[in-house]
Amino acid sequence: MTSAGLRWPQAGLAFALVVLSALLAGCGGSSNLGASSSSSGAAIANAMSTSYPSALPVQYRRQEVADPTGEAPGTIVIDTADKYLYFVQPDGRALRYGVGVGREGFGWSGEAKVGAKQEWPDWIPPPEMLERRPELPLRMAGGPENPLGARALYLYRDGKDTLFRIHGTNEPQTIGRAMSSGCIRMVNFDVEDLYERVPMGARVVVR
Repeated sequence: MTSAGLRWPQAGLAFALVVLSALLAGCGGSSNLGASSSSSGAAIANAMSTSYPSALPVQYRRQEVADPTGEAPGTIVIDTADKYLYFVQPDGRALRYGVGVGREGFGWSGEAKVGAKQEWPDWIPPPEMLERRPELPLRMAGGPENPLGARALYLYRDGKDTLFRIHGTNEPQTIGRAMSSGCIRMVNFDVEDLYERVPMGARVVVR
């Protein structure tokens, strides 16, 4: 496997097995979404994270560390084995965040770019998911209960949406674990921070 492409699981596209539950992150849907008109502005404002949830272990909270990746500044590197996301800084430093990753058999690796960014994204299950889970909603407005959380960074390759995301979650107990269907999840407090730092087009390396 070269670093130029994504390695998709042989079991099929991971997003086809995503469900709305406490164990699985919701991935998929369109990245070309505006702010949801059906969301409560007050509820979203009240949900803005101002501190870490107490359930998040200290080792998975954001900290500056010596860069272990060897990548250029501005690169996002996701270490799926140790459950860390690094945002590489100048002078050999990196910001390290804890993440939740895909379950065994549903992960992926390779390179992509940040092709879109969305605050409080709506979630639209793709057709493959709805075929398997017809009870899912056709659309879920962005907000505190949405499985994509407070922010989403949409990963693209060759100009096309991969349907994998770096996104928020209000389930801190899933950080540091392999529980989602392939997408990278962060607590909302951290994904809000990363969202502000990362520009469009940033390179993403998943290992």
